[in-house]
Parts: sequence; C-alpha cells; structure tokens
Amino acid sequence: MLSTHLTAKVTGMADELVHYEVRRGIATITLDSPHNRNALSSQLRRELKEHLSTAASDDGVRVVVLTHTGSVFCSGMDLKEAAGASAGDQGVNEFPAILEQLWTSPKPVVAALKGPARAGGVGIVAACDISIADAKATFAFSEVRIGVVPAVISVTVLPRLLPRQAHELFLTGETFDAQRAKEIGLLNAATDDVDAEVRRYTDMLALGAPNALAATKEMLQQERSTNLGEVFADMLELSARHFGGPEGQEGITAFKEKRKPSWVPAES
Repeated sequence: MLSTHLTAKVTGMADELVHYEVRRGIATITLDSPHNRNALSSQLRRELKEHLSTAASDDGVRVVVLTHTGSVFCSGMDLKEAAGASAGDQGVNEFPAILEQLWTSPKPVVAALKGPARAGGVGIVAACDISIADAKATFAFSEVRIGVVPAVISVTVLPRLLPRQAHELFLTGETFDAQRAKEIGLLNAATDDVDAEVRRYTDMLALGAPNALAATKEMLQQERSTNLGEVFADMLELSARHFGGPEGQEGITAFKEKRKPSWVPAES
C-alpha cells in the first residue's frame, strides 16, 4: 500500500554524507560528499547501505533514485582513507554488499548522474536497473593505473558491457564519454536534461505492480537451464502464479473497467 505522506526524511546527524527522502512513492538517495568527489569513504558506504535497506523494506517506496550533489557522481573508493589500510579496512569486503543490494533490490533503482563516475562509482552505475547520465559525463575503469584490479565491480559491470569493450576499457583505464557508455551497455540514456529523463523513467516504473516488478527483476537475473522444457515449465509456473494473484487480478479488472490499477500513485 502506498505511503500517504508526501515527504519523509530519515533522521540523522547534520553531517551525514548520504540523504534519504521519500516523495510520492519515489525514494531519493543522494550522495552528498562533494569535498572528496563523493568517494566511497567508510561513512558514505555505511549510510548508503542503511538507506538502501530502508528503501527496500518500505512498502510505500515504489522506485529508488540514486543521485548526488557536486560535480562528480562518485569517484570510487576513498584512496586517502585506504592508504596503508589492510584489504578488509579498505571496504573490499563491505562494498560488494552495496552492489548486491542495488542489483537485487525488489524496487527498481535508477541512477541519475550529472557528472563523472570512476572505478567503484561505475560499478554502482552498472548495478542499478536504469542509469541515466548527463551527455557531458565521463567514465573510466582507472584501477589498473594505480596498481589494483577492478575485481569487485566486474561482478556488476561485465553483465552489462560488450565483451570486447570490457577488455579494452578494463585493461587501458581509458576515459570514455556518456555516448560510448550508452553504446556499450553501461547507460540507458545520455541526455542534456537528466531530471526530465529520470522523471520519464520513474513515471513508467511506477505504473508497474510492486510484486510483479520484483519478480521480473529476479527473473531477468536468473541463470537458465539449457533444457527448454524445464525453462518453459518454470516460466509457466511463474506466469500462472502472478496471473492468478491479487495484483494480476486487480490489473485485469482495472483494464476491463478502464481505470488505473490501485497500485498506481495518485497524481499530484
């Protein structure tokens, strides 16, 4: 059931680095650490993880938008913080949990970039369901140029990228623009009006039934058997379950009655 409030903020300290707001079913999570280009410091990682968990568990949230303040979306791991630290203290063990939260979130996640992303920041972009960037934004897998391996982010990035492009960009660390990022599968859109494109996508996503969206995300990420008979059997079971479920029946009834289904947020 949709939340009745228009706006709600998670309370926190004034010096928080990640903000959370819900408005008309859209949870907006904002990275707000411009002093270090929204680098993935321990505090930012902790707060981002908490807000993602809050959004996932809130029945009033239909779509999550991940955005930022400042000129950079995310510059990757906080290298100043990581200097001299052991692998466990560098967020290597913690960051995968954030990428997994984004990848497996039952609510669609839209990344809204008005600036560059690097390294771990690109991993976040890839983990989101829909990613939209300013046409002037740039990207790079810069890890090899500082002597490290883009290992963790490869889990979310490689399923998105064309293999030949992935080899080139991972090995060279070359900076590439938003248009190329779209062409190779990293972005859905490169635009001069990020806000308008984000609204277009969130408006469309809000039309989907919550359980159907979550099940569709899970289906898209499943490994499929090479046995077509088994696959069809599984898909028939999934289809029948949702056809006969409350959402499916409400959607069919709404179609017959020429009205919007009950899950569609009320217009402002």
